[in-house]
Amino acid sequence: MCPMLAPDAVPLSPTSFSLGWQTELIFVRFDGLVQARPDCLVLRTPDNPLFYWGNCLVLPQPPRDADLAHWLARFEVEVGRHVPESGHVAIGFDAHAAHEPLLSWQAAGFEVFATAQLSAGPAQLLPPRRALEADFEFQVLDLAQPGRQAELVDLQCASRPPGYEAENYREFRLRQMQRYAAMQAAGRGHWFGIRHRASGALVADCGLFHEGHEGGLGRFQFVGTHPDWRRRGLCSALIAAVSRQSVEAMGLARLVICADPEDVAIGLYERLGFGREGSFWGAQRRPARDQRAG
Repeated sequence: MCPMLAPDAVPLSPTSFSLGWQTELIFVRFDGLVQARPDCLVLRTPDNPLFYWGNCLVLPQPPRDADLAHWLARFEVEVGRHVPESGHVAIGFDAHAAHEPLLSWQAAGFEVFATAQLSAGPAQLLPPRRALEADFEFQVLDLAQPGRQAELVDLQCASRPPGYEAENYREFRLRQMQRYAAMQAAGRGHWFGIRHRASGALVADCGLFHEGHEGGLGRFQFVGTHPDWRRRGLCSALIAAVSRQSVEAMGLARLVICADPEDVAIGLYERLGFGREGSFWGAQRRPARDQRAG
């Protein structure tokens, strides 16, 4: 039986969702569409149809295993028909307790996963255990500078996750950087990096963007270090420097960072003062091209 809605059901409030989803909306609201329905949020990013989680449904509670067909149909109507070139399905949800295993979803090709959300206010932030070595320089990066976005995409593609086709992943990252450049130009945040002084190589990067007003939430984006430069304390130094700059220059009251709960980076974030705020969830089915990719 499919979920039924009352005829006078009221659209959901985005503020009723977890920190992870609330801060995802910072980006979709900037250049996309957020539509509140009585049973879900509809997120669409027309400029980047290859972005799974910019083109998705978000539910306030876990779906039932038996409701797969219902949510597949809803996704197609609300999102899928608008992004036929992608071919993905992405349905996110919040879960405040253990939920029913989505066995039918997994049998249909879905990956079901949690994402940890951590946050810190100015008073919680801690310095890194290791200072940035003199061989490296922390930089605020101008995304409008010629060649800058291509340089960043090259760095990010060096850490491409397994299971995503290379050409489309590069296009996805390029479109994301174009979005971040527009947000930076609008005063909604910045992109940052660490550069090796001798070689000039950009070896680590991330972004941090906000809602557009002081005292609001800020969300880290795509924290990464080139595989050849890891285990040198660069990520810790980068996060710490970005956090300080963000609360001082942007006036943010709370910084949010999200990561795989099994990622060793979680411990790094906690050592810098970030505390866990639970998890938010996603169920995604990749298109055939990404399922084949290594």
